[in-house]
Amino acid sequence: MSILDHLGLILIALVANGLSALAGGGAGLLQLPALIFLGLPFPVALATHKIASVALGAGASVRHLKENTFDAGRLVLILAAGLPGVIIGALLVLEIPPRAGEIALGLLTIGLGWYSWRRPQLGQATVTVTSDWTHATTGALGLFLIGVLNGSLTSGTGLMVTLWLVRWYGLSYTQAVAYTLVLVGLFWNGTGALVLGTLGEVRWDWLPALLIGSFAGGYLGASLAHRYGNRLVKRVFEIVTVLTGIALLLPGP
Repeated sequence: MSILDHLGLILIALVANGLSALAGGGAGLLQLPALIFLGLPFPVALATHKIASVALGAGASVRHLKENTFDAGRLVLILAAGLPGVIIGALLVLEIPPRAGEIALGLLTIGLGWYSWRRPQLGQATVTVTSDWTHATTGALGLFLIGVLNGSLTSGTGLMVTLWLVRWYGLSYTQAVAYTLVLVGLFWNGTGALVLGTLGEVRWDWLPALLIGSFAGGYLGASLAHRYGNRLVKRVFEIVTVLTGIALLLPGP
C-alpha cells in the first residue's frame, strides 16, 4: 500500500472510532466494511479490525481514567461475566456462518436505538437501582450473552453493553460509555483479538495505520463525551445504533 493508502486507513479509523467512543460502540460500522472494500476477505478483515479496535479502548481509557469515576465492583462484574462469552463467541465465529447472526443482530441493534429514542429521559442521570440475587444474576447473564456476540460478530455489541448498563444498572449514558470503552474496547476486544489473531489470519502491515487512527479516535470521542455530556452522547448513540443495524442487514460484498 502507498503512503496515501495508509493515510486513508488512519482517517477511516479516526472517524469510525471517534464516533464509537462518543456513542459507546459501533466502530465496525465504517471500519470493517472499509477493510473488506479495500480487498481483505471477511475473516482477515474481522481479525484485523478486532485487533485495531483494542487501540480504541486504549485511547478512550486514557481519557476516561482521568475522571476516576469507576466502581471497582462493576468493573470486575463486566469482566468476569463477559470475558468467558467473548472467548466462546470468538471460537464459534471460526466455525459458524455469520450471516444469520448478522441479520438478527442488525434488527436488535435498530431496536436499541428505537428504544432509547422513545425514552427521552433514559440515561440522562444516574438512577439508584435496588439489586438482589435475581437482579445480579440476570445482569451478569445479559453481559455474558453480549460477550458471546462480541466475540463472534462484527459490530453493535458495544452499543448493546452501553444500553444494558443504562437500562439495567441505572448508569447515565456518559458513565455507561466510559465502562463500555474501557472494559469492552480494551479487555473484551483484546481477548477476541487474541483468539482470532492466534487461530485466524491478520493483515499485519495495515495495523499501524489502523492503530494510530483508532487510538486518536478513541481519545477524541471520549473527550467530546465528557465535554458535552449525556444529551449529545444519547443522540449519537441512537444514530449510530440505527446505522449499524442497517449496515448489518445489508448483504455483504
